[in-house]
Amino acid sequence: MNGKNMRTPLGRARGLGSAKDGVHHWWMQRLTAIALVPLCLWFVASLVRVAGADHAATVAWIGSPLVAIMLILLVIAGFYHAALGLRVVIEDYVGSETVKQVTLILMQFACIALGVATVFSILKLAL
Repeated sequence: MNGKNMRTPLGRARGLGSAKDGVHHWWMQRLTAIALVPLCLWFVASLVRVAGADHAATVAWIGSPLVAIMLILLVIAGFYHAALGLRVVIEDYVGSETVKQVTLILMQFACIALGVATVFSILKLAL
């Protein structure tokens, strides 16, 4: 009988990776979801108020410091939440390890690039 077969499940699992990252990921997903609730409600209510406004009025609205800050918080929380969720989907459903890693890298770059471009756009209108 092989000595490895006599080990407990915990003994066989040791050294196969850390379970600590999953808890952090889970908490960040929940915290961003909680942050997105009031931010999205504010955003929808704000869009209803500025609906039908001309371009100048909309730019003036975005130029308000409070509005610009709220929009930037919405963008950061939204893209971070999306990146966390997409990571789980990719890790769970992409079979090939190479394709999985390339997809994760591309997804991360896309979320960062789109988030930075959006924040830049808000700042350009606000400043």
